[in-house]
Amino acid sequence: MNSNPLGRTDVAVTALGFGAAPIGNLHRPVAEPDALAAVNAAWDSGIRYFDTAPHYGLGLSERRLGEALAGHPRHEYAVSTKVGRLLTPNRAPTGSDLAAGGFAVPDALTRRPDYSHDGVLRSLEDSLRRLRLDRVDIVYVHDPDDHLDEALEHALPALADLRDQGVVGAVGAGMNAVAPLSRIAAEADVDVLMVAGRWTLADRSAGPLLDLCARRGISVVAAAPFNSGLLSRPWPPDDASYDYGPAPEAVLRRARTLAEVCRRHGTVLPHAAIRFPLRHPAVASVVAGTRTAAEATAAAGWAMSDLPPDAWAELDPLTP
Repeated sequence: MNSNPLGRTDVAVTALGFGAAPIGNLHRPVAEPDALAAVNAAWDSGIRYFDTAPHYGLGLSERRLGEALAGHPRHEYAVSTKVGRLLTPNRAPTGSDLAAGGFAVPDALTRRPDYSHDGVLRSLEDSLRRLRLDRVDIVYVHDPDDHLDEALEHALPALADLRDQGVVGAVGAGMNAVAPLSRIAAEADVDVLMVAGRWTLADRSAGPLLDLCARRGISVVAAAPFNSGLLSRPWPPDDASYDYGPAPEAVLRRARTLAEVCRRHGTVLPHAAIRFPLRHPAVASVVAGTRTAAEATAAAGWAMSDLPPDAWAELDPLTP
């Protein structure tokens, strides 16, 4: 699988990255052997970029990913994790994180927002321990929507210092919202931005952000290419999810039109969803959440084969 550099750094990522939120029990449990099998299938399919975060399963995703990668040569893969949410003991556990955080894990821990310099250092230290690594390649400031000034003044400069010291390879921020990412691109010393669900076959709202990043030499990682489920099947079902809620009727109709175009051109909707973000020159990788070995194998196959030009000629006008 092709690899692409991040900004002006020495870090490279494969065109498809393994999104490790699902193996942190996102929405429902994943058995330990199945989680490890998903990572192994991704590796066997050529994926060498793996993305995780403390938020995903209150550390479970990082622990599982660290275990799965332990037997592979460290110089052959890139790992990204995130800072901004410290995991601390939960003084009022309910037994499950599902309602509060969306992960089917015990809630013995809780997330505490911390975008300070010291919070960044502590979060990274904790992540390295869970990942069983002495370094990570990429660190993102995670979802600083309500803490943007603090992230710009403290968290991002702290990460830039770590990068300049050679502790991490590349730094940036990861969010769903385009406006704050645009501000970060304009004001901060970053190498890469992760934008989730906003540069997809169903949502092109990050277009101006990607153009800004291209001008400034900042790479983009396009996450959530299936928009939380809408584009993940050949035919979107009636109960399809879009941005973590029920898909509006108009969005569902458009997705089915996209699916029909794909069918006529001999492919399927998730293939187009994986390939679409890679067509912009600023995009270095697409990170897709992966729960099973079969999902990893299928996504890798789609990432390595493009659609014919006449398919894109029909799909592009249908994408808002």
